[in-house]
Amino acid sequence: MAAGGCRSILMLPLLQVGRGCYARRTSAHMALRGVSLRLLSGGHRLRFLRAWGSAAAQSEKGGKTQSRPAKSLRPVFDWRDPLVLEEQLTTDEILIRDTFRTYCQERLMPRILLANRNEVFHREIISEMGELGVLGPTIKGYGCAGVSSVAYGLLARELERVDSGYRSAMSVQSSLVMHPIYAYGSEEQQKKYLPLLAKGELLGCFGLTEPNHGSDPGSMETRARHNPSSRTYTLNGAKTWITNSPVADLFVVWAQCEDKCIRGFLLEKGMRGLSAPKIEGKFSLRASATGMIIMDSVEVPEENVLPKASGLAGPFGCLNNARYGIAWGVLGAAEFCLHTARQYTLDRIQFGVPLARNQLIQKKLADMLTEITLGLHACLQLGRLKDQDKHSRHSRSDPRKGNHRDPGVHHRQVTTRHPGAQMVPSPLPGSCCELSLLRKMLS
Repeated sequence: MAAGGCRSILMLPLLQVGRGCYARRTSAHMALRGVSLRLLSGGHRLRFLRAWGSAAAQSEKGGKTQSRPAKSLRPVFDWRDPLVLEEQLTTDEILIRDTFRTYCQERLMPRILLANRNEVFHREIISEMGELGVLGPTIKGYGCAGVSSVAYGLLARELERVDSGYRSAMSVQSSLVMHPIYAYGSEEQQKKYLPLLAKGELLGCFGLTEPNHGSDPGSMETRARHNPSSRTYTLNGAKTWITNSPVADLFVVWAQCEDKCIRGFLLEKGMRGLSAPKIEGKFSLRASATGMIIMDSVEVPEENVLPKASGLAGPFGCLNNARYGIAWGVLGAAEFCLHTARQYTLDRIQFGVPLARNQLIQKKLADMLTEITLGLHACLQLGRLKDQDKHSRHSRSDPRKGNHRDPGVHHRQVTTRHPGAQMVPSPLPGSCCELSLLRKMLS
C-alpha cells in the first residue's frame, strides 16, 4: 500500500496542469496519501501539521487560539528529485557531476544526432574525457582521479542522458580495461598502460563473448598455446560484439590455455594476425564502435598475461564491476525519456486541453517517476556500500536488472500511446528523424 500511496502523491505535482483529476478520492486514499507524504519528508525532519478543519487544530492553548502556520513551513515537492537525492551527495560529488554535466550537454549532445544517424563514433571523445579525468575515476594513483563510487555512478548517469553508446565506451574503458589491469595486472603492466588509458591516449576493449558462446563463457573456443622456448603464447579464435574493438589500441582478451584454465591477455594493436572488423548496420548503440576481434596465430609475450587472474573469476569480476555503472547509466537515459515525455504531454493540446490532463497519462508518468526514483536511491546505497567495502557481487547485479526492466516498460507505454511523439521535424537534411526518446529505448 505504501508504494501506491507514493505514486498518488507523485502524480499531481509532476504535471501541475489543474485540478479535478483526483477530486473523488475516498477518505482511505486521502489518509494513505498523508502517510506517504510524511514518509517522503521523514529524512528532513519536517513537521506536517494536522488539517486546520479538525477540532484538534482549533483547540486553545494558554487561552489563545492557535494561528495558522506560515506556508513556508510546508515542504516544496520537486518532481525532478522527489526523495531529495541531492542532499545525500557530498560537495565533491556534486561538483564532479555538474562539471561533467556541462561537458555532456555542451560538447556531446550537439554531436549525437548525426553520430547516431551515420553510425559514427568520434574517437576524440575519449581524449576529451581523459582531459576531464573521468576515465577509471575510482582507481587510486596512475594518473586517475580516485573519486568515490557514487561519483563514478553520477558520471555514468550524466553521460547516458546523452547516449547509451557513449556511456558504453566510457564503461568499457574504465571497468573492463583499466579495472582488470589494476586488479589483476602486474606492477609493470599497471605503470605501462594505466596512465595512458586514464589520459585517453590509449583506447581499450574487452574480449569475452564469442560467436558461439555468449552466456556460456566457460565453453569459449579461443585457445592460448604456451611456447616455453620463445616465452610467448599463441592465440587463435574470435570474439564478437566487442565495444570499442574497431578503434581500440589495447585488447583485453580471455582465452583458454592448455591446462583448461582461462587467463587474460593484453594484446596491442598492430600485432601480427590481430584484426578487429567493425559490425555495421546496428539498430541501437549506433554512436558506439562495435566489432569483432579475430586472432590468427597472434604471438603474445608472457609479460602480457594478467598474472592475478585465473579461471572465470577474472572476467566475471570485471563484469560485476561494470554492472554498477550500467545501473546508474540506464537511469540517466530513463530520466531523459521521462522529461521528454512529460514535456510533450504538457505541450500537446487535444480537445482543448493538454494530454497531461488525462488521468491515464498522469498514471504512466507517475509510475515512471516512482521507478526511476527508487532505482536512483538503490544505486546510491550500493555506491556507499562499495566505498565501505560492504557490497557483494549479487548486490551489484540486482539494481542493474531492475533498472533495465521497469523504466523501459513505462517509456514504451508512453510512446506507443502517442504516435505524434515518435517522430519530430528534423534540423538535418531529410524529412524527419528519430526522437531521442526512441533512440534511447532501442539502446
